[in-house]
Amino acid sequence: MATLTHDTPVRSRLGNGLLLAALSASSFGLSGALARGLIDSGWSPAAVVIVRVLIGAAVLAPVAVYQLHGNWELLRRNKSLLIGYGLLAVAGAQLSYFNAVAHMDVGVALLIEYTAPIAVIAWLWLRHSQKPGRVTILGALIGIAGLILVLDLNSEVPTSWVGILWALGAMVGAAGYFILSGSAGDAVPGTVLATGGLLVGGTGILLAGLIGIVPLDASTKPVAFHGFTTQWWLPLLALAVITAALAYVTGIAATRALGSRLASFAALSEVLAAIIFAWALLGQTPHLIQLLGGVLILAGVVVVRLGEPAEIADEPTLSEPR
Repeated sequence: MATLTHDTPVRSRLGNGLLLAALSASSFGLSGALARGLIDSGWSPAAVVIVRVLIGAAVLAPVAVYQLHGNWELLRRNKSLLIGYGLLAVAGAQLSYFNAVAHMDVGVALLIEYTAPIAVIAWLWLRHSQKPGRVTILGALIGIAGLILVLDLNSEVPTSWVGILWALGAMVGAAGYFILSGSAGDAVPGTVLATGGLLVGGTGILLAGLIGIVPLDASTKPVAFHGFTTQWWLPLLALAVITAALAYVTGIAATRALGSRLASFAALSEVLAAIIFAWALLGQTPHLIQLLGGVLILAGVVVVRLGEPAEIADEPTLSEPR
């Protein structure tokens, strides 16, 4: 009976975590199509990211201040986490992804980015000596084979190596997102982490733009999507509120409920959401060989997950250096 009593909260936590992960993935999946529309209308990727994350931070700020209860010392103690999360998981991941979708289809860029779970396993192996088993390695090889097909190197359409490099950069940022979201446990409230990360990431890119490292271009032209046109501020508002504020808060909550491994695999539903949004808003349809490659990538990361232990006790956190 004791086991059944203990089982109920565990299952509830798992179910809530999966629902939060699905909501976060769907919200994130919308960002590529919206960003591509703005970029095609004259916005630079850096400008889109800045507006997206700073407005998203403004939306979340009142909730974050309430969660702090005046404990500003918490921010000082966790400044390394907030800075790392802002620069890697927010600024690095978003800027790389939006630059990637400026050079290639949204679905292809995201499939490359979502080899991130393999990078998470590699990091935990190299940094925390959590060596993967044979099944995990097999899954990684399947995922790499799928990545090669997704790139579609024999296609008549020229391969955008610049886009590929940006997408790989987004993969590194996404891996950082999963690792950092789960590494602090409950030390920093989720909304505080999201708000701080968005502020740090947005400010970092803004400073880079002001000194000329990245271009900052904006436009008030109407934004054309597949079959309709809208005012420029509508996709920007959706990017900030839905794909930034909502996506990051639910993503952090999901990662803390599920752990960085399981959350990174549950978030694979973002790939499906992004492909659907890219088809609906941009008219982009991946080639058959790319779809096959996408299936292999997803199969590969699922095999990686199956090859990992169901639970790993005492997973190291940033506050517990090894």
